[in-house]
Amino acid sequence: MGQQINFLKVDHRKISDDEVKAILEKYSLSGVLKLPRIKFKDKGLVDLEDISLGDVIEISRQSFAGESKYYRVVVE
Repeated sequence: MGQQINFLKVDHRKISDDEVKAILEKYSLSGVLKLPRIKFKDKGLVDLEDISLGDVIEISRQSFAGESKYYRVVVE
C-alpha cells in the first residue's frame, strides 16, 4: 500500500516575525489584521505556548494533492 495520509490532522504553529513580514510582502498586505482570523480560544491553539493576540499562526493541511498552508491572525 502507498503512503497513508491522515486527513484529520491539521498542524498549527506560531510563525516568527521575519516569517510574518515575508507573508505580508508575498500577499501585498498592509498588516496582520488583513489576514483571516482565528480566535484565541480555538481548540487548534491549545497545544501552542506563548500565543498572544496579534500573533500569526500557520496552519498546514495534508491531502493527496500535497500540503496546503494557511495563515491566520489571533484575535479575541
